[in-house]
Amino acid sequence: MSPALSDAVAAMAAALQVTDPEWRLRDERFEDRGFVANLYATTRWDELTQLPWSDSAKTAFLHEQSRLQADHYRKNYPGAALCVLEHAGAAVGRIYLYASPGEFRVMDIALLPHWRGRGHGECMLRTLMQTAAEEGRAITLHVEPNNPAQRLYARLGFTLREDKGVYHFLGWTPRSQLSTAS
Repeated sequence: MSPALSDAVAAMAAALQVTDPEWRLRDERFEDRGFVANLYATTRWDELTQLPWSDSAKTAFLHEQSRLQADHYRKNYPGAALCVLEHAGAAVGRIYLYASPGEFRVMDIALLPHWRGRGHGECMLRTLMQTAAEEGRAITLHVEPNNPAQRLYARLGFTLREDKGVYHFLGWTPRSQLSTAS
């Protein structure tokens, strides 16, 4: 993991701990595979509601999709920060980040349903934005058009860079970079 990623992850963890010292952001481990697959399934379950599959078939399909996603991330984003978010020792979410020159890419950010909409993702993103501004980096991410997180991204100043059909490619640029670009 690059120093920029290490600094960003440490800053996000510290920001969360200000709100509650029970928060921890740590590197994902091999034994987290089950949690990661189940977390992924919670983020995609609604897409399968119309399919005439059993719940066990849907779960198996989503777990396989999670494995394929993990393989893709590890192959295409070497050196990425793959982090699990814990509260009071229990895994409750994840954030995957990649740094390239001039940019942080949020590859994935997800929380278990019970933890969504409570400001924890926003806290991490605002902290990442502060870190990115200090380093002169943009932030980019992909999100489905119907994902409720779209409202959060819009509120934080992310804008549509490209409509890819099934995904929107969003970006945020620090004001310092915006003023030098004009």
